[in-house]
Amino acid sequence: MSTVLVAGGAGYVGSHTVKALAEAAYDVVVYDNLRAGHREAVDRLVAAFPERRITFVQGDILDGTRVRETLETTGASAVLHFAALLSVVGSVHDPFAYYRNNVVGTMTVLEAMAAAGVKHFVFSSTCATFGEPRTPALDESHPQHPINAYGETKLAVERALPHLETATGIRSVALRYFNASGADPDGLIGEDHRPEEHLIPRAIAAARGGEGLAIFGDDYPTHDGTCVRDYVHVCDLAAAHVAALRRLEAGGPSGRFNLGSGTGMTVRQILDAVGRVVGRPVPHTIGPRRAGDPARLVASSGLAARELQWTPRFGLDAIVQTAWAWHTAHPDGYGGAKPVDS
Repeated sequence: MSTVLVAGGAGYVGSHTVKALAEAAYDVVVYDNLRAGHREAVDRLVAAFPERRITFVQGDILDGTRVRETLETTGASAVLHFAALLSVVGSVHDPFAYYRNNVVGTMTVLEAMAAAGVKHFVFSSTCATFGEPRTPALDESHPQHPINAYGETKLAVERALPHLETATGIRSVALRYFNASGADPDGLIGEDHRPEEHLIPRAIAAARGGEGLAIFGDDYPTHDGTCVRDYVHVCDLAAAHVAALRRLEAGGPSGRFNLGSGTGMTVRQILDAVGRVVGRPVPHTIGPRRAGDPARLVASSGLAARELQWTPRFGLDAIVQTAWAWHTAHPDGYGGAKPVDS
């Protein structure tokens, strides 16, 4: 089986994808600068899969020479790319950092791939490329008009990929996923951002007696006034990345796919679900809206079902239960404070 380089493979979705790749008999090179990723996550995966070759290289995606050398020395035949700044709010406050890392950094990786002769690229994109929805569920034909710098930087890469394919022969799959959530059901790895911005782990922390949760706006045009989002389990996203890689390896064409459950949940519904799992209500307050937050984002994933044979296996209860199990077993996460945005 071939070797795959996973940029950002020590992070949340990246590490779960490394596990899925190992289970699918791939060897993996984790390339991560560890500013937000966790070396412990990689070490756990190495120990759990002694039959696979999982190696770690500490490096930055802006270092094109190191990326190219890593590709050439490991013989990697594909790159799965997760190494991005990911906060909508952070992108509003510091768009320079987002364009530098998410656009320039990704172009640096692709240029290194071209120099090393690596032709398969799976890109972690986002529903934030769509902006304000015009339809109840977003399919791949929905117009892309981002309303924050995070979405703009991901869309810039999506738009570049066809041109790069023409010039270099690099075929790609961009996976636009919605709200990644949950944790590895085996309890091996999980979610640990510092500070945490995702709703479910913040709600769990509040329910466990931590800082009360702030709901950002209750005056949206939704049935209870709070934002609607589509929550998809991180292991389902990992499985989609493996399916995308296999599509490219089989000679399939480049593609762009939306990944979600197809079901929208309001913030209040998520708090109710967390309360049911943990057995106590989630304390919360109401605050102002955050800049760059659409009222509703729900996926239509029919194209992924047809072309990648992908459908999510985990529902909301499993998402919350696996997240609760991880955070209960690891109240301090992997340990060590890290910024969320790298």
